[in-house]
Amino acid sequence: MHDWKRSTLGADERLLPWLRNRGSLTQRIMQHCERFAVHNVRDGKASIAPDESAILQIAPKQLAWSREVFLNADDQPVVFAHSACNIRSLGSAWHSLRNLGIRPLGAVLFSHPEVIRMPLHYNALSARHPLYRRAACALSDPPNRLWARRSLFYLHNEPLLVTEVFLPEILKLRMED
Repeated sequence: MHDWKRSTLGADERLLPWLRNRGSLTQRIMQHCERFAVHNVRDGKASIAPDESAILQIAPKQLAWSREVFLNADDQPVVFAHSACNIRSLGSAWHSLRNLGIRPLGAVLFSHPEVIRMPLHYNALSARHPLYRRAACALSDPPNRLWARRSLFYLHNEPLLVTEVFLPEILKLRMED
């Protein structure tokens, strides 16, 4: 998946349980905080990065459906999540993604028995990466890099790309494996 790798080599050891877990990230966060909320930043037609277009087999510069949210734990943003799929998929396989609002995407992905998740890929995003910049806008003192993971979900052969950028506050949540 372009610069994304199957390895978390170089990631903070405290972050590894969050990065590597293949279950619902939303559910994991909810288990480790008192108050969970989704802050919807954007939901609709949008331009996506060239590597995302290639993965989703969308023509370059063609608009896709995109959703960006912050997952908040105890009133602090802990993850910036970015999802993208072909607009035509909203009329078929991914119709349940329309108008999610403040509902978590994970509730759809992990409750549907026919959704298939592909392997996770990882990247340490620098300030040059557009997702880093959008995630870092919630931080008063952003670090030099933010770790992210991404994977494809398929429903009826229609792909949905989900990228989750982990913010420093995630390390304040107590994580047991």
